[in-house]
Amino acid sequence: MVFFSALTLSLVALVVPARGGVKYPDCANGPLKSNLVCDSSAAPEARAAALVAAMRNNEKLANLINNAPGVSRLGLSAYQWWNEALHGVAHNRGITWGGQFSAATQFPQAITSAAAFDDALIERIGIIISTEARAFANNGRAHLDFWTPNVNPFRDPRWGRGHETPGEDAFRNKKWAEAFVRGMQGTGPTHRVIATCKHFAAYDLENSGSTTRFNFNAKVSTQDLAEYYLPPFQQCARDSKVGSIMCSYNAVNGVPACANSYLMDTILRKHWNWTDQNQYVVSDCDAVYYLGNANGGHRYKSSYAAAIGASLEAGCDNMCWATGGTTPDPASAFNAKQFSQAALDKAMLRQMQGLVRAGYFDSSGSLYRNLGAADVNTQLARDTALLAAEEGIVLLKNDGMLPIALNGSNSQVAMIGFWANAADKMLGGYSGSPPFNHDPVTAAKSMGITVNYVNGPLSQSSADTGAAVNAAQKSSVVIFFGGIDNTVEKESQDRTSIAWPAGQLAMIQKLAGLGKPVIVVRMGTHVDDTPLLNLPNVKAILWAGYPGQDGGTAVMNIITGLASPAGRLPVTVYPSSYTNQAPYTNMALRPSGSYPGRTYRWFKDAVFRFGHGLHYTTFSVSVPEFPATFAISDLLASCSGAATYLDLCPFPPVPVTVTNIGSRTSDYVALGFLAGDFGPTPQPIKTLATYKRLFDIQPGQPQTAKLDWKLESLARVDQNGNTVLYPGTYTLLLDQPTLANITFTLTGEAAVLDKWPQPPA
Repeated sequence: MVFFSALTLSLVALVVPARGGVKYPDCANGPLKSNLVCDSSAAPEARAAALVAAMRNNEKLANLINNAPGVSRLGLSAYQWWNEALHGVAHNRGITWGGQFSAATQFPQAITSAAAFDDALIERIGIIISTEARAFANNGRAHLDFWTPNVNPFRDPRWGRGHETPGEDAFRNKKWAEAFVRGMQGTGPTHRVIATCKHFAAYDLENSGSTTRFNFNAKVSTQDLAEYYLPPFQQCARDSKVGSIMCSYNAVNGVPACANSYLMDTILRKHWNWTDQNQYVVSDCDAVYYLGNANGGHRYKSSYAAAIGASLEAGCDNMCWATGGTTPDPASAFNAKQFSQAALDKAMLRQMQGLVRAGYFDSSGSLYRNLGAADVNTQLARDTALLAAEEGIVLLKNDGMLPIALNGSNSQVAMIGFWANAADKMLGGYSGSPPFNHDPVTAAKSMGITVNYVNGPLSQSSADTGAAVNAAQKSSVVIFFGGIDNTVEKESQDRTSIAWPAGQLAMIQKLAGLGKPVIVVRMGTHVDDTPLLNLPNVKAILWAGYPGQDGGTAVMNIITGLASPAGRLPVTVYPSSYTNQAPYTNMALRPSGSYPGRTYRWFKDAVFRFGHGLHYTTFSVSVPEFPATFAISDLLASCSGAATYLDLCPFPPVPVTVTNIGSRTSDYVALGFLAGDFGPTPQPIKTLATYKRLFDIQPGQPQTAKLDWKLESLARVDQNGNTVLYPGTYTLLLDQPTLANITFTLTGEAAVLDKWPQPPA
């Protein structure tokens, strides 16, 4: 039975979808010209409050959803909060393409750009994406908020959306998020766009048997929550002051994330002080629908109205709906007293102040309003997309094969596999229309290389190898492009196997048996390379992930030596047997009994460890004298007033001398892992604590990497979620595998750097 109140009926005329892009309010001559919201000299909170005070309740209620109808009475046009820009302005319902805005720069997916370990590059990518996004918005083709980045740690290799993230390490994800959010929003009082860190929290499963993201209850210990699943969001909220957070589909310890006041209020807003009125929470699309009584959902509440009320009262401010669910009806929920006037006003204030901070109510001459078509697809953007792909490519194996000059006796090259000319696949999910798609075959031909191209299998169990063999026999070198793509891993689709697809493996084995040197370029996320590591004639293996619009050029530049590889794996490459050892739904990080644990911090038997990456040259690493002992009390005393939070107190930097003792110029990523028997048991194998990328180290020349770090990198998390600095012996391991190390001791009493709020009983 559907009940229509008078208020509900009054909303029918209001609820029209937001089409096209943003239409800025007319603050010079429109209905709001005398409202304080149009006074750019006033405080943002006062401006938003004045606007909300002018809105009627039915108008507020209508605008609690992503496709907000606006308020025509006040000159507020429809606004679509659903805009995507994961690695470039993307196709989705908030963005309109065409004319001078028919393309936008498509960078590598986060999993590839993260492998560069170059935070300045990530910030530059964020600046370019947000500049193009704002240009779209200024020309009525997008809006001002964008649902990016995805900072969930890549816990399990089966996850279909792992490639959207910076990888498996919480610290790496924090640093990536810090750089990207700073690039997207800018550092001034006006945001270039509003970034949205997603998905809060412990979201990393699409489907596993009858368990889906819509009904999964992630059972997470307080220790793992504070130590692993939440640090990237702490960075976004507490430290980077991101404008928006997206709550996720799943439940956490029995309570759906979008109705979880422990997550959204106790931790997010109170503990992390994410309390500015321009900071709002948006639900993932249909997440509120599925926390109600919808089939396949959590059935946490008995009705959709009750679900809406629970979500708003817990701290969600905007509800996204998609084709999978029913349009939210906040008015009916409000009339049924499922949420309060205070919750309604608070949600509207947060959203409106977010738009105030993004310059929505400012004049046409205000900051960022002049961005237009000339700021999209610039040469700098194209160069950065290529550089990001080159920096993120990882050399996994090299038996002296690479780099190779593909001319003269090597002038004919067999390029085999479904990835070789699959331009669109280079982009990955949540992509837009690039100005061009340079796949490997196209790139090779542009270099003057004679290419003998043959397609190959994807997920088939077998393959016809005849054409591939013929192409290989005509060529001096064979390059196989394979792995997995977005038909195998994507949103709503997880994997069940992490082995090389059988048909592809059979083809590689057949090609390797011909006696020709074979180079394997693995794309997508990771599969078990064990069968290839000792296969005769497989001379080199590269991983490129989803390298973006110029990915083919980047791969060929690496192969031919026009660029040198220095990327490092942002994930563990697990053996294929791992899926039988670790149940997908087990959220625990630490090993126990036959359970092997997760990530490089706990899992011992990796095919390739996190941080692995070879070069075309050889480096030596040395560390000068470093203090042997530090008193914990002195570290804290010296930080007084220097940091808002104790975990952000600086620790003395480590100067690392890196010398190129080989014959080729190359970048080098200095990785510092911390190990030691201190803190609660079990202790991790090692933990990434600091890193820095060095550039263009010439043969015979040294460079110094100043490895900065904070007390958070030395601390460990106890069973109650507290971040604690413990006395003990600490060893900093440099590189993977270790090339050098330093040891020092912390003395005195353990100190709590961050006291974690305990979950409700």
